[in-house]
Amino acid sequence: REVERRVGSPGFQGEAQELLLAIPEHKVRLPGGRSESQNDVFALVRIGDMTVSVAVEGKVNEPFGPTVGQWLTDASPGKRERMAFLCGTLGISNPPPADIHYQLLHRTASAIIEAERFKTDAAAMIVHSFSPERIWFDAFDRFTGLYGHSIKPGQLVEVSPPTGMPLFLGWACGDPRFLGA
Repeated sequence: REVERRVGSPGFQGEAQELLLAIPEHKVRLPGGRSESQNDVFALVRIGDMTVSVAVEGKVNEPFGPTVGQWLTDASPGKRERMAFLCGTLGISNPPPADIHYQLLHRTASAIIEAERFKTDAAAMIVHSFSPERIWFDAFDRFTGLYGHSIKPGQLVEVSPPTGMPLFLGWACGDPRFLGA
């Protein structure tokens, strides 16, 4: 429901929504290495007249993994190739600032890759956080800052990658009742 409300926020407000497909642990191949981007959930959602490719990253209190600075330490040619691909796909500088978390880059790129694959009208990457303290929200806000946006928990913003396809970034606050389930 929290993710549905994010997809139903400005940009899509008032539009009827239909979940067409949801795949848990969906892997998306990336160039420059053997590891894939594994979305906690990948979904195709119909919103009004649009179909949206949605990559969901579920979190409680765990970090987004290494920062770009950490990930690029002693980088192999494959890592440099991957970073160039991610930055080109996302329309950001290569390399991005060292304090940006690598996972946010490849998860967002996976939403765009799958949007192109499924020929959708838009892509979205939503962090679904169950942290009552909103741990790691500041890292996500720094990531949206690459596009000149500051975001609030529960908000969805539209950014402009070079593909020309609308890309939405959002932070959904999970219901804390599910932490004890």
